Amino acid sequence: EAVVSTQSTGEATYAGIPFIGFGFLDNTIMLCAGEYIDLKLGATLGLSTLAAAAMGNLISDVAGIGTAGTVENSVKRFLGRSSVLTPVQRESSTAHRWGFLGRCIGICIGCILGMWPLFLLKDDPTEDEGEKTS
Repeated sequence: EAVVSTQSTGEATYAGIPFIGFGFLDNTIMLCAGEYIDLKLGATLGLSTLAAAAMGNLISDVAGIGTAGTVENSVKRFLGRSSVLTPVQRESSTAHRWGFLGRCIGICIGCILGMWPLFLLKDDPTEDEGEKTS
C-alpha cells in the first residue's frame, strides 16, 4: 500500500524531532568547548582559532556519541513509536526519503537553536584596545 502525503509529513516530523535535539547539543557543546579552548589553551599551545574550533568540534562529536541514545530514547518515550506507517510502508523508498528530509530539517533547526552561546560571547578585548590606540 502506498504512503499518502499526510503519512509522509508525519513520518518526516517523527524522524526529525530527535535531530533538533542532536543539532542543539552539537552546536552548543562545540561553541562552548571551542571558545574555552581558544581562550584558555590557544595562546599557551599556540593554537589558531580554527584549530580551537576543530578541537571543540571533536569534543562535541564525542559527546554526541554519548548523548545520541539518551536524546532518541527521550523523544520516543515522549512521543511513543510512530504509528503513522505500517511496517511494510516504513520500508518503502518514499518513507526513507521523507525520513531523511525530516532528519535534515531537524538538524538544521537544532543547529540554529544551538547557536545561542554566540549571544553570550564577548568581543575580543584586544581588538577594542587596538582600535582605541590607532
